[in-house]
Amino acid sequence: MTAIYARIRERARQIAARSSVPDFYRDHAEAIEISRQFFETDPILRRLELFLSAHLEDDFGHGRQHAIKVAEEAGALMSIEGRHAGYRRRFAERRVCIVQCAGLLHDVKRKQKNHAAEGATYAREVLQDYPLSPEEVDDVAQAICNHEAFKREIRIRTHEGLLVSDCLYDADKFRWGPDNFKDTLWDMVSFFEPPLVKFMEHYPEGMEKIAKIRSTFRTPTGQIYGPQFIDLGLAIGQELFEVINTEFSEFL
Repeated sequence: MTAIYARIRERARQIAARSSVPDFYRDHAEAIEISRQFFETDPILRRLELFLSAHLEDDFGHGRQHAIKVAEEAGALMSIEGRHAGYRRRFAERRVCIVQCAGLLHDVKRKQKNHAAEGATYAREVLQDYPLSPEEVDDVAQAICNHEAFKREIRIRTHEGLLVSDCLYDADKFRWGPDNFKDTLWDMVSFFEPPLVKFMEHYPEGMEKIAKIRSTFRTPTGQIYGPQFIDLGLAIGQELFEVINTEFSEFL
């Protein structure tokens, strides 16, 4: 990353540090902690994370830490929605495992043109060697296929499979909030290294795209909390836009 972008990133993180923490983390702290503990102890997920560490390119804003965060929060959403659906404990834990597998693998082909479809195919290949049923592998692959915004969704025939898909989507789109301006954006800038003038030319379009995510959340829990993630991200982004235009005007 160039020195100028490193300085802008630091200002972005300073702005984000003053931002409110999304209510999801307070209201569902227990579900998040349960999901995190499950992620850290389940043997399937331990093995899959080790595989991911060796195969996921970590330089494009959607690397290992992104995958882990999506997996853990998708697991929390599954825990919440599974409880509402009346899932029994053992079945609920298994569904947390399945959605966390999807979270770990969802961006493994992020640099490919059709990364969701390519990632789904790759996930099927990888998971053939794991103790998952064909139906569970289907659920993971279909969720990965459906995790992109503004793309036509494939039809999922089971309620359980649809919930995996929706939890993955919402956890991934939570990242379009404050996380985008703390980490993701700068990883992508490091990869592409655009001139600052060009970066700023595309900035309003990027903000508009983030704003459109607000109405796309799919689970009941995501629909409650997702818009706040987006609003917080937009507030950070707007302040940063003004900071760049004033504090870094000599580079524009």
